[in-house]
Amino acid sequence: MATQAVQFEKPRFRTLDLVYVAVGAALIAVCSWISIPMTVPFTLQTFAVFFLMAALGGKRGTAAVLVYILLGAVGLPVFAGFSGGIGVLLGSTGGYIFGFLLLGLVYLLMTKLFGEKLPVVIAALVIGLAVCYAFGTAWFMFVYTKANGAVGLGTVLGWCVFPFIIPDLVKLSLALVIARRIAPILNHNS
Repeated sequence: MATQAVQFEKPRFRTLDLVYVAVGAALIAVCSWISIPMTVPFTLQTFAVFFLMAALGGKRGTAAVLVYILLGAVGLPVFAGFSGGIGVLLGSTGGYIFGFLLLGLVYLLMTKLFGEKLPVVIAALVIGLAVCYAFGTAWFMFVYTKANGAVGLGTVLGWCVFPFIIPDLVKLSLALVIARRIAPILNHNS
């Protein structure tokens, strides 16, 4: 009689991965509280998202963003200005918050297809940021128009995108420098 070896499937997320995701969601929350008031708050959320993608990888980084959004959706004050709740997600800035998830998905897809070499990581983050801007801007225009009347694309870009391009690219650069130093430690332990 032949014996059949029992094979266990490799778990999708190990305990350490879950810890990284939880700490990542907390990091995004803390960075969202560091805010410079403007029409759309200037926060360090994008820094945290860039850092998590580069340091934890697309799978864990995107999961951290999803957990962050879910924590905010249930009312925990994890969003900018210590706010939370479904109202924030459905408000004018909610599209940018959901855009972080799209950024993560773009990063995950690009790094799965092309590897995690520095040029691919940079391109994935920049393209992901562009997708985040596009989705957030469309969302902002929809919500703003519904509440206040029509507004032009140029006006919305002037409020929500143009002032943030250079700061976001600086945050991306800093996040990459820090993540490149920390990622080997995280990956060694995982």
